[in-house]
Amino acid sequence: MSENSFHYDVLVIGSGAAGLSTALKLAPHVKVAVLSKGKIDDGSTNWAQGGIAAVLDATDSIENHVRDTLIAGADLCKRETVEFVATNAPRAIAWLDELGIQLTRDPDGDNSQPFHLTREGGHSHRRIVHAADATGRAVQTTLQSQAVNHPNIKIFENYLAIDLVTDRKFGGEGRRCIGAYALDLETGKVKSFNARTVILATGGASKVYRFTSNPDGSTGDGIAMAWRAGCRVMNMEFSQFHPTCLYHPQAKSFLITEAVRGEGGKLLLPDGTRFMNRFDERGELAPRDIVARAIDHEMKRLGADCVYLDITHKGADFIKEHFPTVYETCLGYGIDMTKQPIPVVPAAHYTCGGVLTDLRGRTDLTGLYAIGECAGTGLHGANRLASNSLLECLVFGEAAANDIIDALPVEDHFKPIPDWDETGITDSDEEVLVAHNWEQLRNVMWDFVGIVRTTKRVQRAQHRVDLLLSEIDEYYGNFRVTNDLLELRNLSVVAKLIIQSALWRRESRGLHYTTDYPELDQSGSPRQTILVPENFAGRWVISGQWKT
Repeated sequence: MSENSFHYDVLVIGSGAAGLSTALKLAPHVKVAVLSKGKIDDGSTNWAQGGIAAVLDATDSIENHVRDTLIAGADLCKRETVEFVATNAPRAIAWLDELGIQLTRDPDGDNSQPFHLTREGGHSHRRIVHAADATGRAVQTTLQSQAVNHPNIKIFENYLAIDLVTDRKFGGEGRRCIGAYALDLETGKVKSFNARTVILATGGASKVYRFTSNPDGSTGDGIAMAWRAGCRVMNMEFSQFHPTCLYHPQAKSFLITEAVRGEGGKLLLPDGTRFMNRFDERGELAPRDIVARAIDHEMKRLGADCVYLDITHKGADFIKEHFPTVYETCLGYGIDMTKQPIPVVPAAHYTCGGVLTDLRGRTDLTGLYAIGECAGTGLHGANRLASNSLLECLVFGEAAANDIIDALPVEDHFKPIPDWDETGITDSDEEVLVAHNWEQLRNVMWDFVGIVRTTKRVQRAQHRVDLLLSEIDEYYGNFRVTNDLLELRNLSVVAKLIIQSALWRRESRGLHYTTDYPELDQSGSPRQTILVPENFAGRWVISGQWKT
C-alpha cells in the first residue's frame, strides 16, 4: 500500500455530533478513521445554540413529542422514524450525561430529572435539554475530547472527501462502497481510504444560499457524493430558513437561538408593532417555516432591511443567565439585548432532506451509511421541529454503530483502492472562474429558490444551474482539484437536486411554499419526493430485508 493510501475498518466522513458519536460507539470494536474537512470543531454542531429534544418531564409523553414532530413536518414525516427517535431520546441524553457534558441543571430538580427544560417553537411542552445557549459547543467539545484520546480512533483534520469508491472500480456492479478519495488540504495530495464500512456524516447544504446561519463547510458534500455513487435522495425541496439571524454588517451567520422566542421574545416591526399573531395563533412559537415566511412577507411589504426580536421585558439577570452567548455576541456589535431589541433576518439553516436511509442509517449501497443532516430518514418531513437535529445525530449514530457491530466479524476481500490518477491534469490559472461561479450559484438559489417560490423562478434557476454544472464538469476534468472547486461541484449538484424536487412538488407544504400552488394537495396521501440517479444501485433495505 502506498504512502497515499490508508486502510481502516470504518471510515467516518464528518466530525460533528453524528460522526463523532458513531465513531465513539464503534471504537471499542473496530479501527475508525474520522475525516474532518477543517479543524475537528469547524462543523455545524459547534454552532448549535438551542438544545436537544427529549421527553423527561412527567407531564410530557413520547406521543406528545411524536405529535409535535408530525405537525411541524406537515404530515410528511415517517411516523415509524419519529417514534423511533422520540423513544430513544432519553437514552441519548443519559449517554451524554455519562460522558460528562455540562447540561444546565434545574435548581428545583431531583435525581430522576435534574435538567432544566426549555421550550421552543412547535413544542407543546418544555422538553429541550440544553447547556445554557451553547449546547452544540458543549456536545462537540465533549465528543471530540473523547475521540482524540481513543486509541482506536484516528482523526484526519483538513481532509476534504472527493468521491466515494464502489466495487465498480474492480468490475463489480457498483452496489458496494469500499472507501473514498480525499484531498489533503495541507499538502494538496489526494489520498485513498479503503474501508469495509463508510459513514457519511457531512452535515447539510445551506451554503447553497447567499444568506445562511451555517459555517462555510456546509456544502452538501455527503449528499452530492452519495448521489454520484448511485444513492437515492429524498425531500431536497425542504430547506429550512431560520427566522432569526443577527442582522449586522459585520456579523457573519450568527444565529439568535429559537429559545429566545421560547422564553417570551416578541417579534416587532421597525415601528415596534407585533405582527406574528396576524399569521398564526401560536404567534412567535409557530413552527419556523411560518415565522420565516411572515418575516419575509413583512420585510418585502415594508421594504425593511430587518425586523426586531425583543426580550427586554424579561430583565437583564434572566437574559444574561439564559443567553450568555447571544448577549455577549450582540454586545460585541453594540447591541445590548437587555435594553433594546435585536435586529434579525431569516437565513438558510437546515437541510431537511438528504440521502435516503432506513432506521439503521443504511443507504442504497451496501457498506454505506448516512447519519445526521446529510441523511433523509423521514424524521423531519416538510419541516424540522426545533432541537430534533442533534437528537437525530445521536440516535441514528447509535443505531448505525449497533448495525455494524452486529455484523462483525467481516472478512476483508477488497483490493486496495488505486492511487488518484492525475494524468493530463494541470494547475488552473483561472481560479477567478470558480469564485465567480460560486457567487452566481448562491445568488441564483437565494433569488429564485428561496423562502417563497414560483415555477417560473425555479425554472430560471434550473437553466442557470445546468449551465454552471457543464462549466464545472469541464473545469473538474482538466485541472487539479482544489477545496473551492470541490465544494462548488458539490453545491451545484445539491442545487440541481433542490430545483428538481421543487419543480416536482406542485403544492405548498411545510418549507416549500410556491405562489403557483399555494394550497396543500388533497388528492391523496402526502408523497415523499424521491430522486433516483441514473446509476441507482438497484436495491433498498427495509426492516432488515433486501428489496429489489
